[in-house]
Amino acid sequence: MYKKKLLIILLFFFLINFCWAQEQVMYKKADTTSLFLEIYNPLKMELAKKYPAMIFFFGGGWKGGNRSQFVEHAKYFSQRGIVCFLADYRIENQHGTTPFDSLEDAKSAIRYIRKNAVELGIDPQKIIASGGSAGGHLAAATALIEGYDNADENLGVSSVPQALVLFNPVIDNGPGGYGYERIGERYKAFSPLHNIKKGAPPTILFLGTEDKLIPVVTAQYYKMVMEKVGSRCNLRLYEKQGHGFFNYNNTAMFQETVKETDWFLQSLDYLTQKTVLFTN
Repeated sequence: MYKKKLLIILLFFFLINFCWAQEQVMYKKADTTSLFLEIYNPLKMELAKKYPAMIFFFGGGWKGGNRSQFVEHAKYFSQRGIVCFLADYRIENQHGTTPFDSLEDAKSAIRYIRKNAVELGIDPQKIIASGGSAGGHLAAATALIEGYDNADENLGVSSVPQALVLFNPVIDNGPGGYGYERIGERYKAFSPLHNIKKGAPPTILFLGTEDKLIPVVTAQYYKMVMEKVGSRCNLRLYEKQGHGFFNYNNTAMFQETVKETDWFLQSLDYLTQKTVLFTN
């Protein structure tokens, strides 16, 4: 009986992993560096249906980190009917690169997804860019910043997403903002806060009130400027939470921010309106 129960448990976990079994595709080669997208598909995808796409960029100050940061987010939203992508991009500690190279890669990743929309089963007009910290900067910058494109790509394919989900994002690179010592005066063409314009995609922004890197007032100003140009910006502040509070290891905040994201995407008609998967 014990062996039978153990077999059932092992089979259960095998099936769970099988359901979330992901494929990996190379979206770009930069010099000798191969960059990949890890894909999480909804179960039982219908060939005739076009699914929304959601791409996640990890945090780490454009210096460190890896795409595994958003694995649990990808699992959740793929269950909800979104094709999810975890993106590699070049970082300083591993590749000796700059934040400008990171943004080029982020744009290349979205361009790859849109260019291959048919093969990937996604709707090229429903691409959501998401990320945390410096990854949140990359997500926002793909929507707001011009330039920093790879000239070898087909620039006729847009790298601009239709919606943004930003977790304590680096949105101000100006004097006093994050990364100014590395970006310098180029912040004027690189900082999302300084490049908000009419047509900016609808955005939800999560921030802890005790974040030591991203001041609350910066997020509030970002929301004000977004609304001034006629774009939606939902700002969600969480008391006594610091930088990275949304990560999977903080179960309560992970679930809370994922629920809020789910409702936001429902309001955009990217998800069907139904009870989200978490019950607590």
